[in-house]
Amino acid sequence: MSLNAIEVIPSNQEEMSSPEPGLRRQVMSYSPNMMLVRHTMKKGWVGARHSHPHEQMVYIVSGRIRFEYPGGPFEVAPGDCFLVPGGVEHQAAALEDCEVLDVFTPMREDYARP
Repeated sequence: MSLNAIEVIPSNQEEMSSPEPGLRRQVMSYSPNMMLVRHTMKKGWVGARHSHPHEQMVYIVSGRIRFEYPGGPFEVAPGDCFLVPGGVEHQAAALEDCEVLDVFTPMREDYARP
């Protein structure tokens, strides 16, 4: 890969979509093999329980989240990281205003920029 092929994606509030109330999403960089997504959540947000075939690595930048999956609930705080295997049903809730970085592999076509 040449240096000219690298695209810098700045963190930008105006570029964030609002897929549901209390949740904002900015798709950062991605290739067919992986995707980096920035999420912000308002305190009190509760995501829908769901699963997807992608592995998901979650890094908590700020705030606290309660995460539920078949192994039981747990809470995470800034600096914490965890891995959600593909196909595992899970749900997250924001205990405070939060910022989270998610890495998906392979990339999520449903999140890809047009």
